[in-house]
Formats: sequence, C-alpha cells, structure tokens
Amino acid sequence: MTNSLVVSGFVLAIMVFVGMSVKKKLAVIPGSLQNFVEFALEGLMDLMDSVLGKREKTEKYLPLIATIFGVVLIANWLGLLPGVGSLGIYELHGGKEVFVPFFRAPSADLNFTLGVALIAVIGVNFFGILSAGFFRYANRFFTLKNPIHTFVGLLEFISEFAKMISFSFRLFGNVFAGEVLLTIIGVLAPYFIPLPFLFMEIFVGFIQAFVFATLTLVFVSIATAEAEH
Repeated sequence: MTNSLVVSGFVLAIMVFVGMSVKKKLAVIPGSLQNFVEFALEGLMDLMDSVLGKREKTEKYLPLIATIFGVVLIANWLGLLPGVGSLGIYELHGGKEVFVPFFRAPSADLNFTLGVALIAVIGVNFFGILSAGFFRYANRFFTLKNPIHTFVGLLEFISEFAKMISFSFRLFGNVFAGEVLLTIIGVLAPYFIPLPFLFMEIFVGFIQAFVFATLTLVFVSIATAEAEH
C-alpha cells in the first residue's frame, strides 16, 4: 500500500460518488451537479464527434475516453491539495534521513501512469478487434503480402508498446516536475509567492488529462477507421 495508491483510492471514491449522486438525482430540470456533468459530457462528446465523425461511435467509445479524462484530471488536482506531499515522516534510508509523505499525487508515480497507459492502449486495440474481427485486425501487424507490408506491420506492432511508454512518461514527467517545482518554490519563498505556480499547475493538470484523453481518442479513431476500411 503506497502513498500514491491511497490517493488513487480517493480518486475512485470521488468518481463513484459523483456518478451515483447524478444517477440518483436525475431530473428533467437538472440540479447544479447534473447540469455540470451534462455540460462536461456534452463538450466531450462534441469533441469526439469532430474526431470520430459519428455520434453512434462517440457513444460507443465515450466510457473509455471520459473515464481516462476524469481519472487523470482528478488524480492531478488531488496532488495539489494541502497536505498531499507535505505531511509525512522521516525515515532512515542508506544512513540518511529521507522524508516520506503520507499522501502523494498518483500521477507523480510511474506505476499509476503506466497502468492508465496500459488500459488506454489495450482499449484501443480491443475496439479495433471488435470493429474488424481478430484476424483482420491482426493482419494490420502481421502480414506476408510483401516485404514492405511485413516491415511496416512490425513497426506498427512495436509502436503499440511505444505508445505505452510515451503515454506514461509524458504524464509522469509533467506532474512530477510540477511537484518538485512547487516544493522548491515553497521552501525558497513560502506564503504568497507559490500561488501563481499553483494556478499554473492546476492548468497543467487539466491540459495533461485532456492530452491523454485526446490521444487515446485519436488512436481509437485510427484503429476503428482502418478496420472498417
């Protein structure tokens, strides 16, 4: 049970609570929470429509894209709360005292970002298989039609693993760098000086979640479009 896994549990709890609350209080005249969720989903679905081209496909792939966006966004923002990363104990490691926080931003842990990247890439290929069938989709990577297609297929197969690496390290690097920046600024100039950097990290957290979800959406579009073609 790591400190980042504890905060990941809070991320799950928040998403379940919001989902159950909206479902329980669905109404023709929406309340504030339902209004906000509908506004966010409508904006996301409009974006997906522009990439996928069909509302039918948008509704089919919305659960994956919306969940990835929500999980990454909440994980990024929870890491900015007071006490996350700043409350902890000192432990001896290698003869030196090292500060170990009780809570840490999930996105600043490579295990979390790699896990989300695995889900994203596996989801993309899963939807590709559903669209074309296993053998037709596998033919995209493994074919003996001619040497060029064989070589390109192997590159495509390797690129699926490269996507996992780029997904996980991009998110981890940006969030971890922001965590280090806020720590250094807080030590050098406490109180009001870190506030602009804090607001910047709020924006960066949103952008990273948006980029992660958008790239997953683009890869889903490519996988399903090529399969249909």
